[in-house]
Amino acid sequence: MNTIKVVLLLASLSGLLMVVGYFIGRRRGVIMALGLSMLMNIGSYWYSDKIVLKMYNAREVTEEQSPALYHVVTGLSERARLPMPGVYIIDSQTPNAFATGRNENHAAIAVTSGILNILDRAELEGVIGHELSHIKNKDMLISTMAATIAGGVVMLSYMARWAAILGDAEGKQGGTVGLIATAIVAPIAATIIQMAISRSREYGADEGGAKISGKPAALARALAKLSKASGVMPMDANPSTAHMFIVNPLSGDFFLTLFDTHPPIEERIDRLMKMSS
Repeated sequence: MNTIKVVLLLASLSGLLMVVGYFIGRRRGVIMALGLSMLMNIGSYWYSDKIVLKMYNAREVTEEQSPALYHVVTGLSERARLPMPGVYIIDSQTPNAFATGRNENHAAIAVTSGILNILDRAELEGVIGHELSHIKNKDMLISTMAATIAGGVVMLSYMARWAAILGDAEGKQGGTVGLIATAIVAPIAATIIQMAISRSREYGADEGGAKISGKPAALARALAKLSKASGVMPMDANPSTAHMFIVNPLSGDFFLTLFDTHPPIEERIDRLMKMSS
């Protein structure tokens, strides 16, 4: 059911992209929207992992440099029957983590230095299990596609806004009104759909991570610690990548979390504790 829901949401995003294209240039606009979507998805598929790791100055570490973290990732990767991903550390005291990469054979897990300071081994295993579950379920590809298409919707919406300002409505009555409405409504709709996709994948990763680590209660404790720390000391993160992290890195800013890409932390913890019991 979760997979069907995600497919329908991705289809809705693609349809929204074409609607925006239609209001900008009718048939030509739809073709332009499809071409833009294909180019952005191809680019994000091949380069999104490198871009996001570079964005946070993540450095790859070896077993000698971070033995505890490396051993946890190695052990859980074997248990999940996954290839060993790259292991990266981000120099940030705000505890958080994310997974990236285009598939199981080209994946990476990045954790902040702060997460290594506040979690015990069992809690760290829960977090790494969560990220490995994202890799196993190909959530990184899904979330990248969603973010890319949503970005395309926003980009075309800006074009629609300028088209309305310049009066480019192909001389049809009501065209300008349609462009203005599209420019306002489309980005909001795209954000809501992207949020729904991200939330559904987070629940799945919590469940999968608890099974991989075998420690749902430890993952629940980790989520509580990470959420509290993020609220006190929000991470200097790009909002476009917030959906990738295990907890929202922007949770300290009310206005940036009106459209939260993560489910309520209390509900995630409650689900995990039910698994534990």
